[in-house]
Amino acid sequence: MKTFPDSLADRYRRFKCRYFAPNAAHYEELATHGQDPDTMVISCCDSRVDPETIFSAMPGELFVLRNIANLVPPFETGGNYHGVSSAIEFAVLNLNLKHLIIIGHSGCGGIKAAWNHNAAVQTDAQFISRWMSMLDDARLAVLSAQPNASPEEKQRALELEGVKQTLNNLRTFPFVREREEKGTLQLHGAHFDIKTGTLSVYDNESKMFKAL
Repeated sequence: MKTFPDSLADRYRRFKCRYFAPNAAHYEELATHGQDPDTMVISCCDSRVDPETIFSAMPGELFVLRNIANLVPPFETGGNYHGVSSAIEFAVLNLNLKHLIIIGHSGCGGIKAAWNHNAAVQTDAQFISRWMSMLDDARLAVLSAQPNASPEEKQRALELEGVKQTLNNLRTFPFVREREEKGTLQLHGAHFDIKTGTLSVYDNESKMFKAL
């Protein structure tokens, strides 16, 4: 019989002793009264990019959704399952968010797969390629705008374009667009550089990413 990883069991015990116990009252309040975050973060699954760590967040402060390359599909009601859309629907309509943040990051494996479908091992179902096809138009735009750029420059450019496209896709959700127009919900884009720890935020007026 397979056992739970010893390394994770040890880390859990340290968490229980060093973190949970000193904050037991906070956890009890969360358990009793539920969550009430005012910010949702949509970020990549990449293990190197953790929103709670980046923003020094306590439990209950951020509603986090993670997927490959921090993408949001355009609003549509066909098909059977909508994990990303259901999380957005719940957060916006039930938690009454004030902020919704998209965070891309450097060296994103999903973005590499958008450039080269062989960059990630896939099954015959081609889940990754199908998912990343959402950036086909953005990829062509980068190639057109920067035909002589290095692979690294193109990679970063598509990481940034992915954030901007996801912001546009969010605005196809009627309940997101309505709340943004009313001023009760703000959408934000950002990009995290793993090597330097720099967080760059998208400025809607200049259409540029600026480091904090």
